[in-house]
Amino acid sequence: MIRLFLVLAVLAAPAWAATGTDPDWPCIQRKQPHLSLGQVWTGPQPDERTAELVRDPQIAQLAARLEQRRLPLEEAEAEIAAFAAEADDASLVALMQAIFDKIERDRSTIIAGIARYGRSQVQMADRIDERRAKMAEQEAAAEPDFDAIDAAEEALDWDIRIFTERQQSLTYVCETPVILEQRVFALGRAIAGHIE
Repeated sequence: MIRLFLVLAVLAAPAWAATGTDPDWPCIQRKQPHLSLGQVWTGPQPDERTAELVRDPQIAQLAARLEQRRLPLEEAEAEIAAFAAEADDASLVALMQAIFDKIERDRSTIIAGIARYGRSQVQMADRIDERRAKMAEQEAAAEPDFDAIDAAEEALDWDIRIFTERQQSLTYVCETPVILEQRVFALGRAIAGHIE
């Protein structure tokens, strides 16, 4: 029983290691629900013309392609250069705004999912504690029901297995918003390099 408690303590520690005010946030990285364009873009600020150009089908399609993580940055930079050869500065700013809007929307959805994931892990940890306590009561009974103890132990083992597998995938899940931030910054830098 002590071994089980130690395993759970070690597994649970990284999940709640982040400092911050959101108890549902399971990542080491600080929770930042939204980005601003100024955090990832050093070029000119969007204006009214930019807002109109963002809706241009060519810009919207290119932004949708460039924001996809499966497209290597080298290819994205080549596509940006090809677009920049024919585009004016306002179109480049609009392309950045369109990319930012798409990535920010995806990132916000992912962060909300991570918070739900964190709540689920907390609930699972609570359930594991309850199962452990109930099993300890069953074992301490004057006449223990060994069939019930075996069933409780099996349920406990299953919950621990699920909890552990989720904890192991937590690193990847928590890195996804960071990967998106890095991508939008890299695309912004590539676009800004073509603005005169």
